[in-house]
Amino acid sequence: MRFTDATFAGSFPDYEKAPKTGLSEIAFGGRSNVGKSSLLNSLLKRKELARISKTPGKTRLLNFFVLSDKEGKPLACFVDLPGFGYAKVSAAERKSWQSMVERYIEKSSLLKGFLLLIDSRRGVQEEEHQLVEYLLHQGKMVCPVLTKSDKLNRSQKADVVKKTTEILGPFGENVNYPILHSSKDGMGNDLIWRWMNERINDES
Repeated sequence: MRFTDATFAGSFPDYEKAPKTGLSEIAFGGRSNVGKSSLLNSLLKRKELARISKTPGKTRLLNFFVLSDKEGKPLACFVDLPGFGYAKVSAAERKSWQSMVERYIEKSSLLKGFLLLIDSRRGVQEEEHQLVEYLLHQGKMVCPVLTKSDKLNRSQKADVVKKTTEILGPFGENVNYPILHSSKDGMGNDLIWRWMNERINDES
């Protein structure tokens, strides 16, 4: 997929209210403050397309971004999902976010793949493990992305990849080999794009 432009298409409280573009969708999910906005901006080569906040839990809606080619033809959608984990919000609001995300995952027949962002300094936690189980139960393909890897040395990077593979590997081929990523220098972008292109071009 050769995109030349990406635009913010809007934020929506429910998938039913999102625009019906007919485009393949790639979802971005993970803990609050795991670096979803930084990853989006890095992949799209835009500094502030996705707004970055130091406050966990800032993403509270389904945020849609449309990618298009040089002639303006829409190619695919990226969907930024509300984060989970330690965001300082009420239990009721966290439950509402979870329901919103689950409705999207279960309703969208256009969702081709799920990028699961994991803080490389923390590794896979119970919530990420449960999310992978849920996604596979829904028939979705998952790509674990180990964010903020520039903060690790070489041995720490190797260790977190090894541990992530040991934890998620038993789920089978629908879970991709974990990809180390850094929004500082774009490390991992090529591998992530390769995985996304395979999902977007998959006609099944």
